[in-house]
Amino acid sequence: MKSTVSSDVRPLRVVAIGGGTGLSTLLRGLKRFVAVPDRRRTPREHDPAMQESSIIADLSAVVTVTDDGGSSGRLREDLNILPPGDIRNCMVALSEDEHLLSRLFSYRFDQGELEGHSFGNLFVAAMSGITGDFAQAVRLSSQILATRGKIFPATTENVTLAARMDDGSMVEGETNITKSKRTIVELTLQPTGADPLPETLEAIANADLITLGPGSLYTSLITNLLVRGIPEAIAASKATRVFICNLMTQANESLGLPASEHIAKTLQYAGGKRIFDYAVINTAPISPAILAQYAREGQEPLVNDLEKVRALGVEPIPGNFLHEGDVLRHDYDRVAQILLSICLTSTGSMPVR
Repeated sequence: MKSTVSSDVRPLRVVAIGGGTGLSTLLRGLKRFVAVPDRRRTPREHDPAMQESSIIADLSAVVTVTDDGGSSGRLREDLNILPPGDIRNCMVALSEDEHLLSRLFSYRFDQGELEGHSFGNLFVAAMSGITGDFAQAVRLSSQILATRGKIFPATTENVTLAARMDDGSMVEGETNITKSKRTIVELTLQPTGADPLPETLEAIANADLITLGPGSLYTSLITNLLVRGIPEAIAASKATRVFICNLMTQANESLGLPASEHIAKTLQYAGGKRIFDYAVINTAPISPAILAQYAREGQEPLVNDLEKVRALGVEPIPGNFLHEGDVLRHDYDRVAQILLSICLTSTGSMPVR
């Protein structure tokens, strides 16, 4: 897949917001289009990524920090730091060399006191201890991995997710919320009023393209909109703003919700503000084998009610965005291509090919 952009078009500034595997998957696609400041330091002429036109001048990821399970949860509890897991995945996805260094950061110990911890999580935790500043630790870790983008935690405050369920009960903590069999009615951050990094608001204000998704509706996407100032900044931005719909519903977060309801719920947590111009929605059929696999987990394909999406003031962009392997994922090359095409077309520039 080749991409072209005329020399008189200013490269784009892109902000991708989310968490979990959805955000890191998207970043792998967008990374291929990022300008490399000095190609002489990595002269790999046969690397397809090095041959892409520099359509993106600046790529920023805004990552949720409410994970309290697994290695991240243990480090959060033991060291009183923000959970590094989702951020580590984004660093690996954006790394210049996704082979040795990324394998190192993804390596997970399987015995002893370190069992369950990934090296990347421990590295970020160590950098946080050295610097005394989690955001600075992320910046320095990203430099070591030579990432093709900046990574910002949605907030640097130690926040916890809380959810009111359909039976009136309150559930605290992302892991407990995910495990619950009840349906989420309302999501909040504790304490309320968490602030974002100033760099995050600056990136959103200067962006040409802002994306939200894919990812778990409440615990990867909406949680970012609970940080004070972020939805307001997206609403005020002149960027092309795109919601990337999930491929499947999730048992207690979005079971039975069609594409339009995913968007409507998100808009609700943005205070009803207009924060999306487009929605990328997969309309390609999923194989019966994959459907059966996900049905066992209580998941089903997202219903694509395109007219109802359009009624929300959001223009649907349907297409085949599937990648079927051991698990179902978005095809990050196709998604990145369509995102950049939407943005370049809406700004009057030539599309990505």
